[in-house]
This record gives sequence, C-alpha cells and structure tokens, in this order.
Amino acid sequence: MDTTLQKSFGMRCKELRAGLGCSQEQFVNLIEMDRSYYASIEVGRRNVSLSNLKKIADGFHITISELMRDVS
Repeated sequence: MDTTLQKSFGMRCKELRAGLGCSQEQFVNLIEMDRSYYASIEVGRRNVSLSNLKKIADGFHITISELMRDVS
C-alpha cells in the first residue's frame, strides 16, 4: 500500500501543531483524541476518518480544506 498521502498529511499536522507551540499531549487533550492514535497520524501510519479530520481541523481552528492544503 502506498502511504505517500498519509505521510504528507502527517507532516502537515505536525507542522501545524508545532506552529501552535503544542506538544502532542497538549494537542490531543484539546481535541479529545488518544495520543498514540494521533502520533500514528503524524508519522503517516493512519488513514484518517472524516470525523477525525474534522476534529483535527477544529483543533487548529481551520477548515478541513485548509487542513488539507499542500497535502499531496
């Protein structure tokens, strides 16, 4: 399975989180997500559901469209 998309999305999440100055722990507490699940997103091991995309986007205070910007 090609994981290029998942890795690109994970990098985007990591960059946005770093821009907020949050640790993974702080961010997952904010969005009410399991830390190990979120960590696996950032390293590109998860195919994220739409509901979790929304949860992540809301945590960054952006739209899903903005969250997906530059993800290829």
